[in-house]
Amino acid sequence: MPTNRKVVFDVGNVLLRWDPFHLYRDLIPNDEKRSWFLQNVCTSAWNLEQDRGRPWTEAVASLIAAHPEWEAEIKAFDERWHETVPGTIEDSVAVLADLKAKGEQVYAITNFSREKWAECLIRFPFLQSFDGVIVSAHERLLKPDPAIYNVLLERYGLSAGECIFVDDSGKNVEAARSVGMQAVHFVEPIDLRAELRGLGAAI
Repeated sequence: MPTNRKVVFDVGNVLLRWDPFHLYRDLIPNDEKRSWFLQNVCTSAWNLEQDRGRPWTEAVASLIAAHPEWEAEIKAFDERWHETVPGTIEDSVAVLADLKAKGEQVYAITNFSREKWAECLIRFPFLQSFDGVIVSAHERLLKPDPAIYNVLLERYGLSAGECIFVDDSGKNVEAARSVGMQAVHFVEPIDLRAELRGLGAAI
C-alpha cells in the first residue's frame, strides 16, 4: 500500500549528471583557460538566469556582445548543451521507478531552463513520470527561494511534513527543511534507498 510520504526529486546531479566540463574539456583543452572561461564568461550566475526564465537566444547574444572573442565557445553552451549531460545517475532513476511501481507519488522541483527542460523530456522519457513538476523557468523562481517549494505544496495539495526532498545542494536542502519538509542531501557515494527508507518512504 502506498505511504503518505511523497518523495520530491531535484533533477540535475540527482537524476541526470550535469557538468559543463564534459563539453569544454575538448573545446578548451587548456585547463587554465577553461577554468577562466567558466569563471568569467559562461559563469554559473549567467547560466542561472536561464533557469530563472531568460531565453537562451537573449542570454547568448548578450554574452557575445560582452565577449566577442569567445563567440564560438559561448554558442556551444546552448547549441551543444546536451554534451554537458552525459547521462543518468542510474541508481536514482531506479529508485524513482521503484517508487512509481509501488504506487507512490513522486514529484520534482528543478532549476532548469524552459528550452532545455522541453528537450530533456524527449531525451529522458522517465522525466515524464512525475505526478507533478515545478520547473524554475516556468515559475520565474529559483531554489533555494522558499517560494518555489511552496508552489509545489499549493499546486498539488501537499503538506510539507509528508514530503521528502532530495537535492545535491546543501542550500536547497536547508530551504526545503525551512518550509517543513524532510530532506536528503544527495552527495555520492550515497545509499538513497536507505536514506529514504529511514525517513518513512516505501522503497
